[in-house]
Amino acid sequence: MINTGKWTPYVLALLRIMAALLFLEHATMKFLQFPGPIQGVPYPLPALLLVAGAIEVITSALMLVGFQTRIAAFIASGEMAAAYFMGHMPYGFWPALNMGEGAILFCFIFLYIAFAGGGAWTLDSKRRPATA
Repeated sequence: MINTGKWTPYVLALLRIMAALLFLEHATMKFLQFPGPIQGVPYPLPALLLVAGAIEVITSALMLVGFQTRIAAFIASGEMAAAYFMGHMPYGFWPALNMGEGAILFCFIFLYIAFAGGGAWTLDSKRRPATA
């Protein structure tokens, strides 16, 4: 049997990095309209979307490098919960029908990272003193 436990911190780091990059893409769509504009969103952005975009930029950057990872992931998880209930739930209960699957997945991935930590390759691990 293969010992998969030794790979856990590295796979967790890959999850953290990929989720952060995908989350950052949401911010670039809001602020730079790259790789494209968000359909149905008026420009200039409403204040609520400016705040959401700022949270996305800051938390995704922090998670990407693994700095204050747990706090950033917890805040991002909360933003995605709010995004689901404010932006998707009004269109129906089922996530597959109200287009809220992404928000729910981000919410729970970030919640997991908030509790599990960032895995390998984090700046957080460089700041902590080595324990014997």
